[in-house]
Amino acid sequence: MTSEQHLAPFRMPDRLFAELAAGGGSAAAVAFLERAERARRLLLLRTLLGHLDALPTPLTPVAEAWRVLKEAAEKSPEPVERLLLAPPTGGWISHMLRRVHGTATGPPLWAEAGHLSALALAASVHAGTETAFDVPLTDGRLALPGLGMVRLADARVGLAVGRATTAGGELTVEGPGRTNGSVRVTCRPLRQRADTGGGTWLPLRTLTHTGPGGEAPGTVVLDDLDPYRDLDDHLPPARLDEDEAREWQRLFHEAARILARPGIPGPGRVDPAMIRAIVPFGRTGVSPPPLPFVQVSASSGDSFGGMLIVRPASALALAETLVHELQHSKLAALLHLFPLLEDDRAERYYAPWRTDPRHLTGLLHGAYAFTGVAGFWRDRLADAQSADARSAEAAERAGYFFALRRLQSRLAVRTLLTSGRLTVQGRALVSGLARTLDGWLREEVPPAALDRARTAAALHRTEWRLRNVAPAPAATPSHLRFRPDRTSWPDTRTHGFATRTTTPRTPDEHLAAGDAAAALVRYADVLADAPAEPHALAGWIVARTILEPGRAARRMLARPEELLEPSPRV
Repeated sequence: MTSEQHLAPFRMPDRLFAELAAGGGSAAAVAFLERAERARRLLLLRTLLGHLDALPTPLTPVAEAWRVLKEAAEKSPEPVERLLLAPPTGGWISHMLRRVHGTATGPPLWAEAGHLSALALAASVHAGTETAFDVPLTDGRLALPGLGMVRLADARVGLAVGRATTAGGELTVEGPGRTNGSVRVTCRPLRQRADTGGGTWLPLRTLTHTGPGGEAPGTVVLDDLDPYRDLDDHLPPARLDEDEAREWQRLFHEAARILARPGIPGPGRVDPAMIRAIVPFGRTGVSPPPLPFVQVSASSGDSFGGMLIVRPASALALAETLVHELQHSKLAALLHLFPLLEDDRAERYYAPWRTDPRHLTGLLHGAYAFTGVAGFWRDRLADAQSADARSAEAAERAGYFFALRRLQSRLAVRTLLTSGRLTVQGRALVSGLARTLDGWLREEVPPAALDRARTAAALHRTEWRLRNVAPAPAATPSHLRFRPDRTSWPDTRTHGFATRTTTPRTPDEHLAAGDAAAALVRYADVLADAPAEPHALAGWIVARTILEPGRAARRMLARPEELLEPSPRV
């Protein structure tokens, strides 16, 4: 591994691009993307080293850290490769480039540059080499990428300079004490797998899973320690308690079992071995109980194979999110290889899964991710239909989400194809998604689930326009003018319409139950007091168009914002 090596151009085989364009991707396709990401990181790292060479620092110079890292790579190439390809390493490199260009903030630049020394120390531990570094300590902590974290008891609070040495796989860290003198700890990171010595060594947690064919367990990092595990900002450790860590293992094991599907890879089918790291976010204990679905998840193009997730209570929800976020990683890697679109970053497009207007790149990411999600629910529907009659409820739910996500994704794909902003490669990719979705749109779904999905999709688009779009002048009906007072709004219908209640009470419940007439009356009651209330008005419009289909209904659905001035007569 060298920053000076010549990197040959990457040429993706057509068959691998076709797999990815269809929304899926075999292990070979994902491995190709990872090799491309490796080359990109080396190029970015070379650029970063050029910026840091002359940086004033009280730490060991970055050139020495890079020398040690290369030396360790020669002796132990595989673990050092894992360090280079780890999601937080990509996050750190990109964050540092933003720092040196003044577009990001954080701790003193010299301290963040010192993370390269931490990478070199971790590599040295793996290789068994001897080295010594002056390193940054934060409250007596030193994160060792891919291994864990050293904590010095009674260390000085805040940022300080410490000394770290390695020899034969042993690590010693020394730093200034809280009052005077120094404090010191020695550990063996490759062998020490449990907190010992008063918690001075915290090993990095992992999640185990078995492969789709039942092969030996694999591992995925559960990262609650690395300072660059977040999408951009430097992040303090948020150690999970033991009960929360066990819940993650239980849910992940079950999610991996759900995803295990031997056979041809396709959209929505994920081998957990493709995931590099999961960052638990927002909670460190089992209390309070989590929601059944994933409330927040995210990923970054800088951190291939990594994903940040708020743990849900449901393994099914976690499995769906793993699919969703890995789709984002794959597309981000493709965007690093190919110019897929010309995006002016103007946020003016409707994304069926968002409450705000999106730019074209965001719409492409959503279309790619939710095509994978649609494939996930397609497999769940097939599983439920092949089981016994007790799976009827599961089939209804899976059918609803399959129908909803395929419809929403196809709508976004149509917007992308008609935007006039796709490159040759971008059009090939989006056309591949269109072929996948067009085939799925011909597949049968339980009729009641299909009706609810179509209704939920119409409701979302209608409410989005009511909340975001200002009525256009008659001369320019196709030109979107956005409301200056638009804000985010809670999308309660996407999950609310997944099931049909047997005793509907609210207007939405009546509409989900298929009783548009009863829903219309109840929406009208709400609108009598608040004629422009967007949630109720969207429901009223959709219920009325169900009862009175035709040209006028299609026009009202196309531009519902026109009803806001003047208020509709209900």
